[in-house]
Amino acid sequence: MAKVYADLIRKGLKTLEQVPEKIRGQVKQFLSDRESGEGFEE
Repeated sequence: MAKVYADLIRKGLKTLEQVPEKIRGQVKQFLSDRESGEGFEE
């Protein structure tokens, strides 16, 4: 679920504030991994 939110944030459809606090840390990790080019296959 965190990856889904991270994708929505990247697309501009959601903001980090709209992510449930419970998974916000995981979403931040997905976003930072993406910026550094790690952990994603497309």
